[in-house]
Amino acid sequence: MKTILHNSWQEILAPEFSKPYYGQLHQFLKEEYQTQTIYPDMYHIYEALELTPYEKVKVVILGQDPYHGPGQAHGLSFSVNPGVAIPPSLKNIYQELQNDLGITPVSHGYLVAWAKQGVLLLNTVLTVRGGQAYSHRGKGWEQLTDKIIQALNERKTPIVFILWGNGAKEKMKMIDTSRHIVLTSPHPSPLSAHRGFFGSRPFSKTNNALIALGEEPINWQLPADPHKE
Repeated sequence: MKTILHNSWQEILAPEFSKPYYGQLHQFLKEEYQTQTIYPDMYHIYEALELTPYEKVKVVILGQDPYHGPGQAHGLSFSVNPGVAIPPSLKNIYQELQNDLGITPVSHGYLVAWAKQGVLLLNTVLTVRGGQAYSHRGKGWEQLTDKIIQALNERKTPIVFILWGNGAKEKMKMIDTSRHIVLTSPHPSPLSAHRGFFGSRPFSKTNNALIALGEEPINWQLPADPHKE
């Protein structure tokens, strides 16, 4: 069995990697990467899992598809590579972070520092064609990322799940809300942020929940220099 991931996720997801749906997904991606512009690049598809091993996950922020503009996506939900303009949804996340915890927004959108503290920045679909939103939906990714959520749900140590928007909220049915903490609100996109994302205070609520569990809270302050995460 080929090693796809380089930490505890490999053992957890290995059974999935040998299932027919994953074989079909792998074949589809091989052709897509050869013939189309696909984001993120193939070396960063699993970046969220690589940066946040299973046993280190404290918080899950669930996104949908990767950004489909040049150079944006690098495998973490809502995050963009250094030097890339901050997308509108992330600007709204930063605004809520400032309103919630008084943290002044940084000038980049590189969220690796969160991932390294145990914030799993997971999209439900892990690849996309350049300029074509949702183009890799229904190809098998959802089955794999559902398995990731189910595996996290089985963890003995409780996790804070942050579900923004209807797509993310659909995953609630896989989460035992009597053991885990689930925070929901509208999506931070400019289309919906004013319907209840602003004022939802997910960052302070997450830290309060972690402290109540005896866990170290997340330092949501990102480094000013994205290369010093």
